[in-house]
Amino acid sequence: MESFEVSDWDLQNEFNPHRQRHRQTKEEATYGVWAERDSDEERPSFGGKRSRDYSAPVSFVSAGLRRAAAEELQEEDSEEEEKPGKQEEIPKEFVPKKLKTGGNFKPSQKGFVGGTKSFMDFGSWERHTKGIGQKLLQKMGYVPGRGLGKNAQGIINPIEAKQRKGKGAVGAYGSERTTQSLQDFPVVDSEEEAEEEFQKELSQWRKDPNGGKKKPKYSYKTVEELKAKGRINKQLAAPQKELSQVKVIDMTGREQKVYYSYSQISHKHNIPDDSPQQPLGKDCKPQGFALPELEHNLQLLIDITEQEIIQNDRQLQFERDMVVNLSHEIHKMAEVLSHEERAISNLSKVLDMVEECERRMQPGCENPLTLDECAKIFETLQDKYYEEYRMSDRVDLAVAIVYPLMKDYFKNWDPLKDCTYGTEIIGKWKSLLENDQLLSHSGQDLSTDAFHRLMWEIWMPYVRNIVARWQPRNCGSMVDFLDSWVNVVPVWILDNILDQLIFPKLQKEVESWNPLTDTVPIHSWIHPWLPLMQARLEPLYSPIRNKLANALQKWHPSDSSAKLILQPWKDVFTPGSWEAFMVKNIVPKLGMCLNELIINPHQQHMDAFYWVIDWEGMISVSSLVGLLEKHFFPKWLQVLCSWLSNSPNYEEITKWYLGWKSMFSDQVLAHPSIKDKFNEALDIMNRAVSSSVGGYMQPGARENIAYLTHTERRKDFQYEAMQERREAENMAQRGIGAAASAVPMNFKDLIQTKAEEHNIVFMPVIGKRHEGKQLYTFGRIVIYIDRGVVFVQGEKTWVPTSLQSLIDMAK
Repeated sequence: MESFEVSDWDLQNEFNPHRQRHRQTKEEATYGVWAERDSDEERPSFGGKRSRDYSAPVSFVSAGLRRAAAEELQEEDSEEEEKPGKQEEIPKEFVPKKLKTGGNFKPSQKGFVGGTKSFMDFGSWERHTKGIGQKLLQKMGYVPGRGLGKNAQGIINPIEAKQRKGKGAVGAYGSERTTQSLQDFPVVDSEEEAEEEFQKELSQWRKDPNGGKKKPKYSYKTVEELKAKGRINKQLAAPQKELSQVKVIDMTGREQKVYYSYSQISHKHNIPDDSPQQPLGKDCKPQGFALPELEHNLQLLIDITEQEIIQNDRQLQFERDMVVNLSHEIHKMAEVLSHEERAISNLSKVLDMVEECERRMQPGCENPLTLDECAKIFETLQDKYYEEYRMSDRVDLAVAIVYPLMKDYFKNWDPLKDCTYGTEIIGKWKSLLENDQLLSHSGQDLSTDAFHRLMWEIWMPYVRNIVARWQPRNCGSMVDFLDSWVNVVPVWILDNILDQLIFPKLQKEVESWNPLTDTVPIHSWIHPWLPLMQARLEPLYSPIRNKLANALQKWHPSDSSAKLILQPWKDVFTPGSWEAFMVKNIVPKLGMCLNELIINPHQQHMDAFYWVIDWEGMISVSSLVGLLEKHFFPKWLQVLCSWLSNSPNYEEITKWYLGWKSMFSDQVLAHPSIKDKFNEALDIMNRAVSSSVGGYMQPGARENIAYLTHTERRKDFQYEAMQERREAENMAQRGIGAAASAVPMNFKDLIQTKAEEHNIVFMPVIGKRHEGKQLYTFGRIVIYIDRGVVFVQGEKTWVPTSLQSLIDMAK
């Protein structure tokens, strides 16, 4: 038999996998724990035998004291008295109770509650050994007096044993728990719960725990519950109304059942205690009262009654809803009826007013209706009976009442003599009769708009008659007439007048016009139509230009009448067509006139020059400059050279030069070509006075010519500066949009702008660079620009400076 006592050898060889095992002897296998064993055979190993050490000292084992026989008999008697002759009833306090699992340990505690004994006696047997167990526990973190485990949740004291009184089973004599176990693992004080669990487990082994008959359970439904159930079923089965009245035969059970709707099938198992019958067996007893036909009929009656209650409730709710709906309908119909009564009353009043108008329009009436009175009646209709007025057919009403009065009003009207006659009354009728909802302006509106029909049928015939008798050259009266009616007449009618009546008359008159014979200029009777007709006159401009070009074929610039005829058309023709007309018909004549001009400083005739310069505003500056360059300046410079070569009087030459220059306007003088020509004349004069060839030289001539040259060039510079200043002012007046476009794009542009503002010359130095950067002169200072920084030339090196400092140094 194996011995499970832990010895020193066990502790030392616990982790030795190659230790020898103890083999059971024959005697141990036969007698088990009663086998006799030698103390020397205590296992040094589980394998082979160890030889005895006879040199060791003899050790004696105490056998105890033998008691007397009287004492042994007395002990046996006491044991027999403790044996119960009959098992007594177990007290209630010894009924097994439910333990709290997990012990009485809390995470905040250091050990169990039951650790009341001193831990000094724990492991006291180790004083006879080497104490290897205690050492191993301490290495693993064990602290004496505390439990085992990570959180010291183990018990502190060893489990105690409690001796049972008799030889009964476990728990037969009550609870066998010790005081320590009750402290470590307390019980739950719920005797009732334990009793219930006990009775529940006990009832599982009985057929009928109560031992009596099962009482039937009844369920009762009130009328309100049935109504609520019917409302829910109605909501759920609303889409399946057609299937709610279908007869259903249920043959799934032992008996055939009939349902009157599919909804009843879902409730067929809701009858209390309606469980399927079990088949009769040997141990089953037949029911004492079983009448399936009666039960079926009773159930049918119950279902039918429920359905009737639900149906009646639904019918009642339907009737209530119908009452509410009918009350709303009555209220709505009352409002409609009152509205219709008001409409009938208003229509009757409107009808009375219209009948009164018809009565007063009859011939022979004592108080005939006038146009002003009719307008007041229509204003009353529009103000007081607006809805009825808008709904009525105003076209027929106006045709019947207003048209006869309007014809009588305009029967003696002459539009060219009294152009404003009827504008006020027609404007009043426009607000009364015009349909605001019609946004289109075409002849198709005649059937739906009374005012347009009135103007087309009553007013328009008078206009046709007067235009047919009108002479286009007498345009003032017709233009005034249309200007006074332009805000009253519909747009499409005014377009019809201009396109179909006025324009053909003008076109016919232009075709018959002859600029050579007609004394009345054409612009006097064409231009007044520009505000009204505008682009409609474009087809007339081409024949007018052709006739004017034919008339200018034999024209000479000495005839100033051509300018008077052409000048009004400069702003009427497009710029391109006007320039082309001038270049083709006027500029060649002016060039021929300049060719005929003879330049003689001693006796100069200026008429031909004046004829040409007089057209400066009519022809473009570039055309005029081209004429002067080609036909005037070559002869003028030739005369100057010949004059300088014959010992001239330089004062006369200076006066002659300044006199010719004063003949030109500033705009012409500002042109670069004209400026170059006059500078060329100055250079010729300077060369003439500076050359040493020749004899006598007029005293002071050189200084006078130099002064003239300096003065003229300074004037040119001042004029350019003034022009730039004017352009800057104009740009500033144009607004933020134009100014934004003039913002300098880089640092060089900014410096140039600042130089222009302070009248400082800023220009590049030709052929001069520093480290690949262009040099500039800013006044008298030499600078260059590198990466947005201005560098100024110092004594030894280039110094960076600010823009304001640069301006101050330049000044």
